Amino acid sequence: MTLVSLAGVAVRFGDRELLREVSFVVDRGERWGILGRNGSGKTTLINLIRGDLAPSSGTVVRAPRLRITVMDQYRDFGDAATVWEAAAGAFADLFALEHSLAEQAAGMAEVGDAVTPAMLERYDRDLHRFQREGGYEAAARVDAVLHGLGFDPDASRTRSLATLSGGERGRVALARQLAAPADLLLLDEPTNHLDLETTLWLEGYLRALDAAVLLITHDRALLEAFADHILHLEGRTAAVYAAGYSAFVTQRAERRLAAQRAYRQQASKIAKEEDYIRRNIAGQNSRQAVGRQKRLARLPRLGPPPGEDDVMAVRLEARERGGDQVLVAAGVRIAFGPRVLLDGFGATVRRGEVVGLVGANGAGKTTLLKVFTGERPPEAGTVRLPDSVTLAHYRQDLAQVPEEKTLFDAIADRRTRWTRGQVQGHLGRYGFPGDSVLRRCGTLSGGERARMALALMEL
Repeated sequence: MTLVSLAGVAVRFGDRELLREVSFVVDRGERWGILGRNGSGKTTLINLIRGDLAPSSGTVVRAPRLRITVMDQYRDFGDAATVWEAAAGAFADLFALEHSLAEQAAGMAEVGDAVTPAMLERYDRDLHRFQREGGYEAAARVDAVLHGLGFDPDASRTRSLATLSGGERGRVALARQLAAPADLLLLDEPTNHLDLETTLWLEGYLRALDAAVLLITHDRALLEAFADHILHLEGRTAAVYAAGYSAFVTQRAERRLAAQRAYRQQASKIAKEEDYIRRNIAGQNSRQAVGRQKRLARLPRLGPPPGEDDVMAVRLEARERGGDQVLVAAGVRIAFGPRVLLDGFGATVRRGEVVGLVGANGAGKTTLLKVFTGERPPEAGTVRLPDSVTLAHYRQDLAQVPEEKTLFDAIADRRTRWTRGQVQGHLGRYGFPGDSVLRRCGTLSGGERARMALALMEL
C-alpha cells in the first residue's frame, strides 16, 4: 500500500531553488534512509511529507487518514508532570476513555436493575472504540519503549520531568513518538541522545515495525542495519536507491562514474561540432554547417555531475596565549533535587589538552558543560576560568544563532573591524558562498544552522 508519493516536486524560496524534480514513492513497511550534506534539503523534505510545507511545483499525495509522527511534535510535553505521562502523551484521549469506562461500569453496578438501554449502548460503543484503538496494549507499549530507551518504566510513573537532563528529555521525546500509533514515522537524527545499547534496541524496534520509516541520520552502522531504501539528496534533487547502505555506496560511485563519462563525451562532441561549424559556416559546406548548428542548439546539455561533499575549513585557534591552566574545578556537586549527578568533582584542564566528556545518557554531561560555561551554578564547589581565557560554546539547541539577523550581520556585528570581504570569506569557509550571506538566519535548515553556529563559535 502506498503511503506517500512525490512527483516532480520543487521547492523555491524567492530566487533560491532548494529542491527540483524530486520523485519517489513510500510503501507500507519500507525503511528509508535520507542522506545528503547539510543544507541539501533533508528537513525541507520532511516538512513536505508531513504537510507543513507546500511544494512550489509538483505534487505530494498522502494516503487517506495517514497517521504521521515527527519527533519535534513530541518535544512539547504539555501538562505532563512525570516521565511516563510524557511518553504516553499520544494515548491521553485513550486513557481518558478508559477512565470513563470505569466510571460507567461503576455507575451501572450501583443502579443494578435500573440500567437503561442507553447506558448499555454508550458503554458498548466506548468499549468497542477502546479495543479498536489498542487501549489494552497502550500501557504495555509505553513501558516497552521506555525500557528500551533506558528508563525504568515503574520509576518513570513518579519521576518528575524537571529532574531530566537535556539528553534524557530528548529520549523521552523519542519514546513519545515511538509509542504513538503511526503508519509513517519521520525520524530526524534519533540517535543524538542514545548510547550504544539503546541504539541497538532502536535498530531492532524499527525493523519490527509494520509502519514505514523515513530516517535522517549520519550513523552509518544504523543505516546498514536498518535501511532497505536510500534517498540521496544531491545537486538540488534526489536519487532513489532500492538498496541498503553498502549497496548504495557502490551504486552511487558507479552512477557518478557513468555521469562523468557521459558529460565528458558530450563535451567532446560539442567541441568537435563547434569547431566544424566555425570552419565551414562561411565556406562551401555552409549548408551542412548550418544544419549542424541547428541540431547542436536543440541538443539537451548535460550538466557536470555533483562533486563530492565539501569539507568545512574550521579553525579553532586561541587569539591570545593565556596561562597554562584554562579551567580549574574543585569539589563540584551537581544535583536535581534529591537526585545527585556529580559530587566532589575536581579537574584541571591545561592549555592544548583535548578532553572528552563520556558517560551514560542522563549522567550529566550537558549539565556539567553548563556549569563550566557559567549558565548553571553548581550546588557546591567552584569552577574557575582565568581572565585570559575566552570561552566558545557550541550549544546543543543552536540558540546562539540569531533568528532575525542575516548571516552577514550576525558575523559583522561580532567582528566590527572586519571588511566585507573578510566577513564573506569567513562564511564561505562554512559553506555559505556569494549572496547566500544575505539570507536571514531564521530561514536556515537544521544542517545550515549547525554550520552557522560553528562559524559564530570560531569568532
